[in-house]
Order: sequence, then structure tokens, then C-alpha cells
Amino acid sequence: MEMHQVRYFLAVARLLNFTRAAEECHVAQPSLTRAIKQLEEELGGELFRRERNLTHLSELGHRMLPLMQQCYESAQAAKQVATSIKKGALAPLSIALPITVNIEIVLPFLKELVRAMPGLNLKFVRGTSAEVSEHLKKGSVDLAVAGKLPEAWDRLESWPLFTESYRLVAAKTHRFAGQASVPADELRKEKLIFRPYCEDFGQGATFLTVSGVEVPTAHNAGSDADFVALLTADLGVGFAPESSVASPDLALLGVEGFDMERTVYAYAVAGRQRSMAASTLIKMLRAADWSRLEGNAQAA
Repeated sequence: MEMHQVRYFLAVARLLNFTRAAEECHVAQPSLTRAIKQLEEELGGELFRRERNLTHLSELGHRMLPLMQQCYESAQAAKQVATSIKKGALAPLSIALPITVNIEIVLPFLKELVRAMPGLNLKFVRGTSAEVSEHLKKGSVDLAVAGKLPEAWDRLESWPLFTESYRLVAAKTHRFAGQASVPADELRKEKLIFRPYCEDFGQGATFLTVSGVEVPTAHNAGSDADFVALLTADLGVGFAPESSVASPDLALLGVEGFDMERTVYAYAVAGRQRSMAASTLIKMLRAADWSRLEGNAQAA
């Protein structure tokens, strides 16, 4: 099987017209037809069916299409990486992070990656979980690190990295700071600070309502940076995943009867061309020891 045969097959499969496919591939139609015929002989069956002026993929053609597409994209990716290495430059690496995920959790891997690939340019995209999902779908980012996305589709690949607990967070000057765990009814006496942009906000709000805490009277932060600032100023207490609020000025506490966790995943799209940098980062994240975060969840 030759790469030009694969390219011709993909063109015909997309255009469903041998003449137009030959024009697009800048080759004479007899040459394209002959190459497709040779490919069919090698695969042992017809890839296309022709009915008068109409061309359709056969059952074999439909089965071969995703495999041929992946084969062609992999070859193009290898060529791109080789060219980039030869020129001493690599394509940018785009990473999507929801506003609820702290960039600190991926920085050690990015530092190692940049050291290995000095020409690498990093680009970060922030948004809600739904926006992260849309970026992946459109192909505007190479990969994402996020909690559970609101939508899944056939080509979405995900690898669980770690599971962490939600904790009650308060300033170290707060009356709760010296306690390991707080009774739920004590929260009725406190001003709460919410993260309404959090994908698990509804679950946390339900717990508070059941516990008799007045939810409508809470402060609403616009980002985790604002959330941490409000907590540090001792303007209230709030709930957040442990990795989102790493600060020496804050205390992380348990709440009796409250057991909420989130799992953080690495995401990518199957069958889409990946740069060497994107593939390497995914492997690093999957192989990493996340016990420092997993251990906290188990102890909670």
C-alpha cells in the first residue's frame, strides 16, 4: 500500500467523484483510477460502487475510511515533526483548562516538556467545562485537563488522572481553622462564598439546602482567584476541590455528612492528528504519580 493510493482513496471518498478527486490530487484520472484498483486488489474487495454518474463507498470502503484517514494523518504528523525538528522549531501546543482547574497541577510536566523541546510555544484556553468540550470538538486545542465534561461523543478520549475531595475552606484566622471537621449546622452561622461557575455547584448547593443553610445569602465569586481572595480576607467560608485553593493562608476542613469528590481527566480527540508535544504530554500525565492528591481524597 502506497501513501499516494491512500491519498487518492480519501479524496474520492470525500468528493464521491473520480474526476474531481483526480483534479484535486493533480493527477490524470486514469492514473487515479488505476491506483484505486490496485488498492482494491490488495485489500481484496471493492472500495467504491459506481451507479451511472454516482459513486458510493462500499461496505469495505466504509470500514477502511477511518483507518485510511488515521494512516494518512499519522504519516503527515511524522512528516511535520521531522520538518519541525529539522528547522529547530515545533508547532504550538494548545491546552484547554476549565476555570475550576488550577494550572499548578500541570506546570511540573510543562516545565519538563519545554526543557526537552526548547522551541515549544504553549497556549492556554480557559472557559467553562462546556466551553472546554466545544474547543476539543472544534479542534481549536490539542488536549484538555478538566473534570467530567458535560458532553461525551464517540471520538472523545479520556484518561482519569486523580480523584480529590471537596473541602470546606476558611482563612487561618477563622474560628473553624483549628478544627479537623465542622458540624453541618454550624454553617448556618456563617457567610458562604460560592463558586457558581463550578461544574459540581448544584450538588454542593443541594447539600447545603438539605442542611438548612440559606443559600441565596451567599457571596458569589467570579473566579477561583476571587474565591481565594475573599476567603483570605475572611469574608466567609466556601467549598472547593483541594487543588483549586492551594494557599498558605487558608485552612482545609471536613464537614460532617459531606462527602463530595471530583475526578480530573486528560482529554483528547481520537483520530485527530497530534503533535509530538501533545502526544508526549498526554503520556506524561497518564504515567504520573498523583498520590499527593489521591492520598488527600482517601484521607478525607
